Amino acid sequence: MSTHVYKHIEVTGSSTTGTDEAIRRAISKASESVRNMQWFEVTDTRGHIVDGDVAHWQVTVKIGFTLED
Repeated sequence: MSTHVYKHIEVTGSSTTGTDEAIRRAISKASESVRNMQWFEVTDTRGHIVDGDVAHWQVTVKIGFTLED
């Protein structure tokens, strides 16, 4: 088993269609500037209600990545 040191960031993705898309958007955007991403954890889910219906989702994820040697 190798030993790694991890760092993590928190990012929030948004979507009008659902939480899965919000998560994927957050990870996709983070991958543009963060290397070696290994895991994610959903830390918060919230939404916006318009006329009694969900209009918008926001999902905050903690993303862990390994530090380079």
